[in-house]
Amino acid sequence: MSREIVAGVDGSPESLAAADWAAREALHRDLPLRLAHAWRWEPLDLPLLQDRASQEGVADALLSDARDTLARRYPDLALTAGVLDDTPVAALLGTEDRAEMLVIGSRGHGAVAGFLLGSYGQQIIAGATRPVVAVRSRDGEPAEPPAGHVLVGQLGSPEDSAAALDFAFATAAARGASVRAVRAWSLPTLYAYSPASMRLADEAGGLVPFEEKALREALAPWRERYPEVPVTEHVELGSAGQVLLSSAGAAQLLVVGRRARRGAVGPRIGSVAHAALHLAPCPVAVVPQG
Repeated sequence: MSREIVAGVDGSPESLAAADWAAREALHRDLPLRLAHAWRWEPLDLPLLQDRASQEGVADALLSDARDTLARRYPDLALTAGVLDDTPVAALLGTEDRAEMLVIGSRGHGAVAGFLLGSYGQQIIAGATRPVVAVRSRDGEPAEPPAGHVLVGQLGSPEDSAAALDFAFATAAARGASVRAVRAWSLPTLYAYSPASMRLADEAGGLVPFEEKALREALAPWRERYPEVPVTEHVELGSAGQVLLSSAGAAQLLVVGRRARRGAVGPRIGSVAHAALHLAPCPVAVVPQG
């Protein structure tokens, strides 16, 4: 089955910036782009928009404007658009069977910032089986430098980060960019390192060489698969979120993995992804781990 990039739009500047980013990514990857707007008929307490036909017309016009703007801007782009009769979360997640990735807008910086789809953004990211890219907007344009590396966090074992590394290398290859792979580490505590891992660290010559070796081994399959992609390796003492954010200023894209988690108040995406989504200045791709 052929793949496509799916961008959720709602008419806001953030969603239009996300759609623009998705269009350029589709061209990089030689994939079609599908614009999706979630709308479901609900009676509103507004006289001018009380009837179904009026609401449906607004939804159609919103989507048509976004489609026409991208078609003029990117004439070589294979582009489709459709209104989905569902709630935002179910609508976008329902497109995953053909989606290479989902793209949504993101509002501003800070821990209380919301996503394009309001409180639904985290649910989309937490529930998706495909990568989700959150794109910020500055004056209606994506916050993305014209050049720079694809930044990816390598955390845990090679298996833990395989999906994120694959996405980062594929993106860099499509863009003709380099990859900067970052592995954060912390000083050992009683529970952080097992006796076996400490023995391996001693054999490697210390904790720093041990972490460098772990990063090098995790990257080896992707270096072999994408020999044309230049790679910079970086190991640093500190929390994963802080280390990644300190390297994000010059990045085209920050890629982080996530594990499926549920908390008492709903789906969770993990502290590293949470920090990246709210504080990184560049677009952030959250990639579910296998």
